[in-house]
Amino acid sequence: MDATTLEAWDLRHIWHPFTQHDEWEAAGPPLVVSRADGCYLIDAHGRRYLDGISSLWTNVHGHRHPHIDAAVHRQVDTVAHSTLLGLSAQPAAVLAKRLTDLVAACLPGAGLGRVFYSDSGSTAVEVALKIAFQYQQQKGHSKRTRFAAFSQSYHGDTLGSVSVGGIDLFHAIYRPLIFETVRLPVPDRPDPDAEADCLRRCAALLREHGEELAAVVFEPLVQGAAGMRMHSPAFLDALATMARDAGAVLIADEVATGFGRTGTMFACEQIETRPDILCLAKGLSGGYLPLSATLATETIFDAFRGPYPEHRTLFHGHTYTGNALACAAAIANLEVFEQEQVIASLPPKIEALRAAMERFLPGPRVAEIRQKGMMAAVVLKHDRPAAERVGHQVAMATRQHGVIVRPLGDAIVFMPPLAMTPDQIATVVAAVSGAITEVIT
Repeated sequence: MDATTLEAWDLRHIWHPFTQHDEWEAAGPPLVVSRADGCYLIDAHGRRYLDGISSLWTNVHGHRHPHIDAAVHRQVDTVAHSTLLGLSAQPAAVLAKRLTDLVAACLPGAGLGRVFYSDSGSTAVEVALKIAFQYQQQKGHSKRTRFAAFSQSYHGDTLGSVSVGGIDLFHAIYRPLIFETVRLPVPDRPDPDAEADCLRRCAALLREHGEELAAVVFEPLVQGAAGMRMHSPAFLDALATMARDAGAVLIADEVATGFGRTGTMFACEQIETRPDILCLAKGLSGGYLPLSATLATETIFDAFRGPYPEHRTLFHGHTYTGNALACAAAIANLEVFEQEQVIASLPPKIEALRAAMERFLPGPRVAEIRQKGMMAAVVLKHDRPAAERVGHQVAMATRQHGVIVRPLGDAIVFMPPLAMTPDQIATVVAAVSGAITEVIT
């Protein structure tokens, strides 16, 4: 298929996520990805781009990894999908065992031994909210009907996950449809004084609302969609202790931070408190197929046991729950982590990202640099009105340097595949640096 036809069909028929289509159409022919190779995306014209955002934070080992490719091909030759409603499936059972074993090794004592599959980060959180709410009700805590979450949090786009999200740009229009959340303050950066002040305010909110709370939802260490806002393990541990003392279930949303992104397999490894529910997605399948998992403790799972007439069942499901192809990809993804010692190989890559980002040291065009492991952002400094979307301009200019990144407002986000080499990481950062110089004169 020729590139011009594909571009025309896109402009005529596709409704893109988070996209103003007047602007999309005015920008000219879209970049249509037709192939991939390792850490590169290749467009319909044959141009190559380093994938600086892991195809929206999902790709882990590079595109077309031979081990994952082979696993998906083998699965196609057996069965592509069968339901988990009234049946089980081999890939789903194998993945559940391997995933819970991995979580047990990384988060000893957490006891997250039950897996509920769905298909995205949003649905993983949606499931977690329903589990936490129903758990509290079935334990006799009828007043616990509310949730608490961080300011500037993002947990997805289904109505429950939107309700616990806190980014007005994405969520304000839906306010008549969503439930009210207790909003916990978090500092803009991991500064001890700022964190102490936030903890005092969190303590007051938890004293006021603690008896109403079903759960507290948090993104451990890094709030991704907020522009890579960071907070310390000590802050999280203190807040989690207060929440648990108030009787709330702890839900860790590791959709973005899981699978090596912060330097450990899970960000929760870097804090002492263990969550009661863990949400995983994005890197779970290595960036191959839609798949998410909501893990819960046996204590929570047991609250859903009972004779059918008591209706203690979790009445929630997805047509493609535990999809065989996605589970096969996820199993292979975990095998690559082990075979290639991916986590052990991260320190020099994390250092390469840190060293490359030194070129952004705060100056006339840069307000702040943020980094945790392989998650990073540079916050732009300029005096232009928000309507000019300077961050978007920088991201578009970066493509002319052969690199794809995305902005979150004035924060340019770096989330390279874990497979990216130090030299490729330096190329990504240099491309963004050049684009910033071109756009912010």
